[in-house]
Amino acid sequence: MAVALPLLPARTSTAITSTPLFPGNPRTLILEQCKTIKDLNAIHARLIKTQLLLKPRVAENLLESAAILLPTSMEYAISIFRQLDEPDSPAYNIMIRGFTLKQSPNDALLLFKEMHENHVQPDEFTFSCILKACSRLQALSEGEQIHALIFKCGFGSHGFVKNTLIHMYANCGEVEVARRVFDQMSERNNRTWNSMFAGYTKVGYWEEVVKLFRDMLELDARFDEVTLVSVLTACGRLADLELGEWINKYIEEKGLTGNPTLITSLVDMYAKCGQVDTARQLFDQMGSRDVVAWSAMISGYSQARRCREAIDLFHDMQKANIDPNEVTMVSVLSSCAVLGALETGKWVHFFIKKKRMKLTVTLGTALMDFYAKCGSVESSMEVFEKMPVKNVLSWTVLIQGLASNGQGKRALELFYLILENNVKPNDVTFIGVLSACSHAGLVEEGRNLFVSMSRDFGIEPRIEHYGCMVDILGRAGLIEEAYRFIKNMPIQPNAVIWRTLLASCKVHKNVEIGEESLKQIVKLEPTHSGDYILLSNIYASVGRWEDALRVRVAMKEKGVKKPPGCSLIELDGVIHEFFAEDNVHYQSEEIYNAIEDMMKQIKSAGYVPNTAEARLDAEEDDKESSVSHHSEKLAIAFGLMNSPPGTTIRITKNLRVCTDCHNATKIVSKVFNREIVVRDRTRFHHFKGGSCSCNDYW
Repeated sequence: MAVALPLLPARTSTAITSTPLFPGNPRTLILEQCKTIKDLNAIHARLIKTQLLLKPRVAENLLESAAILLPTSMEYAISIFRQLDEPDSPAYNIMIRGFTLKQSPNDALLLFKEMHENHVQPDEFTFSCILKACSRLQALSEGEQIHALIFKCGFGSHGFVKNTLIHMYANCGEVEVARRVFDQMSERNNRTWNSMFAGYTKVGYWEEVVKLFRDMLELDARFDEVTLVSVLTACGRLADLELGEWINKYIEEKGLTGNPTLITSLVDMYAKCGQVDTARQLFDQMGSRDVVAWSAMISGYSQARRCREAIDLFHDMQKANIDPNEVTMVSVLSSCAVLGALETGKWVHFFIKKKRMKLTVTLGTALMDFYAKCGSVESSMEVFEKMPVKNVLSWTVLIQGLASNGQGKRALELFYLILENNVKPNDVTFIGVLSACSHAGLVEEGRNLFVSMSRDFGIEPRIEHYGCMVDILGRAGLIEEAYRFIKNMPIQPNAVIWRTLLASCKVHKNVEIGEESLKQIVKLEPTHSGDYILLSNIYASVGRWEDALRVRVAMKEKGVKKPPGCSLIELDGVIHEFFAEDNVHYQSEEIYNAIEDMMKQIKSAGYVPNTAEARLDAEEDDKESSVSHHSEKLAIAFGLMNSPPGTTIRITKNLRVCTDCHNATKIVSKVFNREIVVRDRTRFHHFKGGSCSCNDYW
């Protein structure tokens, strides 16, 4: 039985008030002059009156106008189609094409089924059209059945049918099958190659894209701009700058620099290959830039951690009246997260709401990540609750956010909620939940989860998971067990593993294993300044001052330099940057006066400067001054000066917070009655009322 498509009541035909003699072959009139439904009605009425509608080719021309050329629904086309006595394959082809073009591929499949049941012989155009519908629906099973029918009907050797087969299989994720069809073709045109490139691009097989292009060059096959866009995308993902530059030269030699899509692809390629300034030069030379070009450049800055420039360019984009898309907003939010620019990110969130942008999984997760990385976990949770669709990454970002902000138990509760919701955790989820166990001091829970990930979920631990276990054990004071755990690891421990143990040794004053940890680190990363400082602090904590000084001197002799501390604070949407002991800020004089007053007040409350944290070349008399002018203290003083009483101060630092600044900030939070959120290189510190969320372990 044929599938019933909606049948509209016959329309009342109205005479055309002034109609020239109708041509014997009205194809041109129908296809070129039929621009609106009113035109279509008039011509339809005339065709009925002149009985030209009885001619199949004329009826098909009218049908083509209704189904494909006019940007309306398919209702009128269906009414014409249902009035045909015995529609042949061209009529069915037009309708199938129309349904597919107008986002109704399921109706296209139903009509093809009806065609088959009515014993209407399909032709090569039918198969090309219906395979596109299968591709849109990712209907692999139906596509495979149609593939079999293609061979049965004798169209297996038709090139453009095979091109559509390649596209269908690739779009359904069956790239290997698509490649087999491709390899079986004796003749391949440009569309064939591009279909294969598109398939590899869709599933992210970037190496295969490059390999296929090199095969194309060896065969001296012709390629076009579409090919080059696919290959440039792959070059960016693989950081294949050499091939990308070859394509750039080809574009210049062939005079293709006027193609904005190609230049945008070049901008994206250079940015992803780390050549951000070259990308910007190309971007600036573009005559016109669409949202894709702006997004590519903003994304390039964001990925290169040149986040201020990303945000500045976003503001330029707004001045150019270019509406951002989801890709733009994700990049801008990522930049705000890196900078800790909460106010700017909040404005971006407001902009998203104002533009009524759909809160997709990608955009929602980026918002969650931004809020979590700015220390605003509750806002991250609110976004999570409002997301209509969530995936494992959304859950994982929230778990990581809770863990890094000192809310380990809540993170663990969320993990068990994941399991209740039948969401399968991945390897990154387990990094988050193990980190949560570490921050919450849940040793047994951490041990059980570490075993469970491989036993119950088939996830083999990576180096990051082993690092979390070392942190769990070390944080709990189980230094010897953590050391044995490292020695028994089935994979080679890296510097991060040993550094994690070294940090635990500092907290628990374990000199022997601390010394061994540094020995192992130096073999792997001999110029990391923080490791020497950690061991020096371990010696100092047990009164071995000479050894502490010896480590510092050795560090100086080896030319190991500590990178300058840098702290960022956002005020009224402007990001202010401070380096230790610098005086380049326009409010430097006031800031240093405020520092002096702040230090006096916290000393009265019990603060004692730890001069061991002073710079190595500081004279004895200058050490206290050096410590008081660390970058985060300058940023805190600036925040106290320029924000209303009781306002939370948020700071982002590029290095691990030193012991002295940590102690000072705890007392500042109590004396000045301020919550101070500091994000350092490894975690968040929420200071309030004289205590820190990290419980003095970081």
